[in-house]
Amino acid sequence: MNLSQRIEAFTRLGDAIRSLSDDEIDSLSLRAQGKNNWFTFNNIRQALLGCVYMLDKEKLTQWTSTYTLDPSQPKKIGVVMAGNIPLVGFHDFLSVLISGHHLYSKLSSQDPYLLPYLADKLIAIEPTFRDRIHYPELLKEVDAVIATGSDNTSRYFEYYFSKVPNIIRKNRSSIIVLTGEETDDELRKMGKDIFSYFGLGCRNISKVFVPEGYKFNRLYENLEGYEEVRNHHKYVNNYDYNKSIFLVNIVPHFDNGFLLIRESKEMVSPISVLFYEEYKDLNSLNNSLDANADKIQCIVSSEETLKDSIAPGKAQEPELWDYADGVDTLAFLSKL
Repeated sequence: MNLSQRIEAFTRLGDAIRSLSDDEIDSLSLRAQGKNNWFTFNNIRQALLGCVYMLDKEKLTQWTSTYTLDPSQPKKIGVVMAGNIPLVGFHDFLSVLISGHHLYSKLSSQDPYLLPYLADKLIAIEPTFRDRIHYPELLKEVDAVIATGSDNTSRYFEYYFSKVPNIIRKNRSSIIVLTGEETDDELRKMGKDIFSYFGLGCRNISKVFVPEGYKFNRLYENLEGYEEVRNHHKYVNNYDYNKSIFLVNIVPHFDNGFLLIRESKEMVSPISVLFYEEYKDLNSLNNSLDANADKIQCIVSSEETLKDSIAPGKAQEPELWDYADGVDTLAFLSKL
């Protein structure tokens, strides 16, 4: 099976995902929620649509065109999957298989069903993949490893997999930079970047940088359409808990009934909380962001002069070449 055949198979997988009915997604989400209550119907549907967005034939062809991806001796690639949001490991799944290697996936206990579901559809399309997809309990005798986890687990990964080539990912979060000149439509779209997957992903916004003296009224007004997050028991439990902590400790904050905003120098906020920090000018802010680049996954802003920023509402729509932690996965796999 050569690269063009693999691209064709994944393109057809995208078509198969696109044709899933609401009943099929509902059945899948009910099963997934047995392991993870955050995996709602809407979140799983959004994750599936994200996979479809990646599995465009022209994009797949463009993405793979600059690499040599037909290895004469395919390697066994171990992948430690995260489980914070649905199908968060799909890009690694795709990268390993489209590069011509064999996937040894250590599934997260929080997301053990969704990836095998898509893998079964891929195998039905191209049976050759059956012998290339494995789900071991332990990653032993693999030739290379891709592992995603927290800053704490990354130290374990770095030690455990030190003898093989590896990509070890750590904690990252995403930010919004506001200038005060945003339109209502741009602010509404930023709500998607904040609330998708209840804020659990590394591409979700955990902090907003605002100019000195910024008033949050317009931001809150344009986020009202996302109040449905209050209907999820785990989200509202987090909101109630964090609100009580702020009140007991007399922490100044803003509150619209489902999102708390407080000032903080920290980059990663709890669920239902958005940190903010004021800046004097964009030049100094750019320098500050550069200094924290290893902690930032993406920057959302309508300010086009801001370095490496993406448009509002696009945080959860990465391109195939928008690599997690900025590490080129295909380059890594092509050199093994």
